[in-house]
Amino acid sequence: MKTPNLKTLSIVGAAVLFSHAAVAGTWSLGASALGDVNPYRGYDNKVYPVPVISYESDDFYFKSLTAGYYLWKDDHNKFSATASYIPFGYDPDDSDDHQMKQLNKRRGTLMGGLAYSHIEDWGTLRATFNGDVLNNSNGLVADAAYLYPIREDNWALVPGFGVMWSSSNQNDYYYGVSKGESRRSGLSSYTADDSFSPYAELSARYNFTKEWQAFFTGRYIRLADEVKDSPMVDKSYSAVVWTGVTYTF
Repeated sequence: MKTPNLKTLSIVGAAVLFSHAAVAGTWSLGASALGDVNPYRGYDNKVYPVPVISYESDDFYFKSLTAGYYLWKDDHNKFSATASYIPFGYDPDDSDDHQMKQLNKRRGTLMGGLAYSHIEDWGTLRATFNGDVLNNSNGLVADAAYLYPIREDNWALVPGFGVMWSSSNQNDYYYGVSKGESRRSGLSSYTADDSFSPYAELSARYNFTKEWQAFFTGRYIRLADEVKDSPMVDKSYSAVVWTGVTYTF
């Protein structure tokens, strides 16, 4: 498998925020596909099917891989405790690069934390802070963004830009190379520091009918030097898209 890790977590959060326009107490079911351009050497870009199961109430919400409980909610503010399952990791068996095949496996994990959004006519401010609760990476990640919704009767576009911070533990787990891995693979050993990576994103929604809806969320991330300098990485960017169709009842 591959590793959208932080970017997948944040794009799922973006889709969750985008879905909050739904009427409280509604369910949505559907099918979607999640794909990414990852920065690892010898990895092909892949697309994974993701079932959509969503629910929104005045106190609680979940959407596929993310669930949250509102600690504070009004017309302009949403503050929630969240949990997001990130199923992706690095599997050396999936790499076409001989040296990369000698590295240890990096597992996906469950991230828990807080999410806040402030909504005004001039746009939305969004911030999240999460930590690994399964002790795989013992990492911390944070995200801050500005988004400007453009809405019509049956469609909406939400362009935005932001920055992601990843702790040294998070980066080192997914992009570091230990001395033992270096001896086996011939790659240089590498210890990653914390990093800031800017990004641009676009979410879109189209209502075919009152019940049927199509959605798209995409993000382009410019990788920080702390990631690009890893011998595991051969790109200066990564990207992720999530798209699908849902039925609301």
